[in-house]
Amino acid sequence: MSNKNVKEFIARRIAKELNDGDVVNLGIGLPTMIANYIPEGINVILQSENGFVGLGEQPKEHEIDKDIVNAGGQPVTIKRGAAFFDSATSFGIIRGGHVDVTVLGALEVDKKGNLANFMVPGKMVPGMGGAMDLVTGAKKVIIAMTHTAKGEAKILNECKLPLTAVGKVSLIVTEMGVIEVSPKGLILKEIASDVTVEDIINATEADLIISDKLKVMEV
Repeated sequence: MSNKNVKEFIARRIAKELNDGDVVNLGIGLPTMIANYIPEGINVILQSENGFVGLGEQPKEHEIDKDIVNAGGQPVTIKRGAAFFDSATSFGIIRGGHVDVTVLGALEVDKKGNLANFMVPGKMVPGMGGAMDLVTGAKKVIIAMTHTAKGEAKILNECKLPLTAVGKVSLIVTEMGVIEVSPKGLILKEIASDVTVEDIINATEADLIISDKLKVMEV
C-alpha cells in the first residue's frame, strides 16, 4: 500500500472502534482522518483541545474557513450544534475524564502500554502539547501508527524515547494488525489480509500473544 492508503486503512479500522454517543479527541496527523470514516448511524462528538466540540469531516476546498481549525492548525468543518469555548473549559473536559476515546499517533509504544510520541530525535519540538492530558484523562487510548519506521520496530519491550504517559495505551492499530494492551501483555487480535503472523512477529520487538480468536482486519 502507498503511504496514503496505509493511513486511510488505519483510520477506517479505528473508526469502527467508536460507539454511538462517544466523546472523541483525534490527535494531529493520521488520527484526524478518522472523522471521514465514522460508520453510518454512529453519532460521535469530536472534541478539539483548542476549544470546541462538534467537528465534522475534513472540508472540501470550497468549504475551508481559515478561522475554523483543529489543534494541529488544519481546516475542519463543524456540525450543527457545535460549541466553541476557551482553553480552560476545553482542558476541563479532558482532565475531568469526559473524553471517552482519544486517538493519537506514536513514535514508540511498549508492552506495558507506555507511550512516547512527542520527542523527535534530532528535531526541535515545542513540547508535548495536550497529549499528556489526553492520555491521562481519556477513558480509552488508541494508537494509530505505522508498524515500523524505516524498517525499525515501533512496538518495543521498553520505550527508549522520553515518555508521554505510563501504562495508558489501550489499543494499537497499524497497517499490519490490531493489538490490545492487557495485563498479560500484547495480544494480537486482528491481522491484515496481506501479511502473516510471522511477518508481524518479525516487525515487532515485544512478544505477542496470539489470540485464539485471531481474525482478518475489516475496514
